Amino acid sequence: MLRVAVIGEPLRIGGYALAGALVCPAADRVQAIGAWRELPGDVAVVVLTPSATSWLAGELAGQPGVLPVVMPDAAKDALAGADAAAAPVSAPMPDAAGDAEAGSVAPGAGR
Repeated sequence: MLRVAVIGEPLRIGGYALAGALVCPAADRVQAIGAWRELPGDVAVVVLTPSATSWLAGELAGQPGVLPVVMPDAAKDALAGADAAAAPVSAPMPDAAGDAEAGSVAPGAGR
């Protein structure tokens, strides 16, 4: 049976062990490259933290049978969420008759 491995910073990847993934902690480029090169042959998918992805940029093509998947960057997602929360709520879209109230019908339309 094929397995999933996870490479990256220990605090970001520890929980994947609960799902049965092979967890390969890497706090820097050297550790990430070592983990990548030592992956067992039964690993088909590797989940990478954003940092591990940048550390392994030149290594990923070296194992064409392994699918690398990059996990979302939590810091960027948090900032994007803050930006979305601060954005003003958009006004209702006009309907085909140009009326700004959604679902309303302009006088004489639809007869």
